[in-house]
Amino acid sequence: MAAHQQNLPTRTTGGSTNDDDAVPDIDTTETSGLLQERLQAYKHACGYLENYITATEKVQHAHAKEYEKVLKTVSDPLKEGQHFDQSLGGIAGLFENIRSNTKGIANSHLETEKTIKGSVLPILERLHAEIKNKSKELSKGAVKGSKEVDKARNATQKQIELLGQHTAAAASSGGRVDPANDPYVLQRGVNHRLNKQVLEENNNRHDLIEVQNSFAKFEAHVIQTFQQALQTFFQSVGGQHERQKAMYGDIVSTAQKIPLDFEFKGFVHRNSQLLVDPSAPKREVSHISFPNQNHASTQPLIAGTLERKSRGMAALKGFSTNYYVVTPSKFLHEFKDDDDLRKDPTPELSLYLPDCTIGAVDGVKFNIKGKDASKGKVSSAMAMSHELSFKAHTPADAERWYSVIKQVAGGSATYTDSVSSPTSPVDSRDVSGQQQPPQYQEKNVAPVQTQGLSQGQSAGSAGPMSAGGQPYNTPVSGGGLQSAGPGSTPTSGIERKPGQY
Repeated sequence: MAAHQQNLPTRTTGGSTNDDDAVPDIDTTETSGLLQERLQAYKHACGYLENYITATEKVQHAHAKEYEKVLKTVSDPLKEGQHFDQSLGGIAGLFENIRSNTKGIANSHLETEKTIKGSVLPILERLHAEIKNKSKELSKGAVKGSKEVDKARNATQKQIELLGQHTAAAASSGGRVDPANDPYVLQRGVNHRLNKQVLEENNNRHDLIEVQNSFAKFEAHVIQTFQQALQTFFQSVGGQHERQKAMYGDIVSTAQKIPLDFEFKGFVHRNSQLLVDPSAPKREVSHISFPNQNHASTQPLIAGTLERKSRGMAALKGFSTNYYVVTPSKFLHEFKDDDDLRKDPTPELSLYLPDCTIGAVDGVKFNIKGKDASKGKVSSAMAMSHELSFKAHTPADAERWYSVIKQVAGGSATYTDSVSSPTSPVDSRDVSGQQQPPQYQEKNVAPVQTQGLSQGQSAGSAGPMSAGGQPYNTPVSGGGLQSAGPGSTPTSGIERKPGQY
């Protein structure tokens, strides 16, 4: 027996079990597999008893030598024996007691054989069927839930790897990324999948706890059935020799002394690292961390609600409120709201600000002209530019949004007086993509030429001069260049007076 104890297999577990990990490195099927294996152990134990009593029934008419066959049915160690406490007082001790007492049984008679066949075996056969049904119930319930958890964890892991890939790209090169691959959007996608994963994990955890709790009652029922079967068996052989009666009585006494929770307590103690702790708190998304969480590229430069005027026929409805974010990737994203959990947060509109023209602020309003890049590269390339009107809650909010957008867009914003109406992006830049005329500080403006001007010309209308005394080509309002010849009056292309731009 000591040699058997030394060679019993043990179950070990590896990997991380930290509840703060987004995707714990633990096999969710281990718990359900362990419980399934335990049912198999009890099924085999029940089979051992059935074999034992069946063999006893068959050799009741035989001589004492035939009882060696009975002994053989229980001579081998219990299958999955590591599930039973090897000390005295448990299931393993019960079978050891059966082996020693069976040696002293020599004879039986036919009436005892009939009694055993009609009263004892049916009890164990029903128990055997109950254990099989319990095993099927576990396979359909907890095992299936564990597979759903693994599926949800795989989806979360893929999204986290995608986030890591694009945050690394954004941090190393600072280049342009697709709207769908914006680290801010990818992190919100991680939150969405992580929430779904945690729901699956908590549901599976709840199922496993219920199964574990039911196991204690079921095992008590199994042991009670063992006791009942053995008690009936003992009564059937009551007419046999006193020595046989004493031996069977010793078997029953050993079984009756097994506390109903003795085996299960030992089982929990030996496998505490694999079983679910009912007292442990449930997982929460707010307590979970994952790689590149809160990376600089995932933090918005500015975020909040703005009102935007609808396009096309929907413009009759006026302004509608949405949630907007300016990201370090230079996108202005529009979302229905800032909820990451209810659905996968996909931008309704994405504007790459360096490719947009920014209108000036008028009170709480400002305009942006650009292409919607949220539909992918091909659709974005074929899309037409639209002028979008935005409205903030207060003038201060409008200035704050305008300042951030202007900085992200590379200073391509149009400046006008605060009392003027919003400037259309169409008027602030040539449709061919030509930049606005350079603006000169007052201290750098060339001396105004006043000699040789015809009547009606003012000093303020003369354009900047070149180093050779020739006037520069001066931009006109249409966006082209107008040559300032000797017979024409050069214009600056800017309506403000010197020193105001």
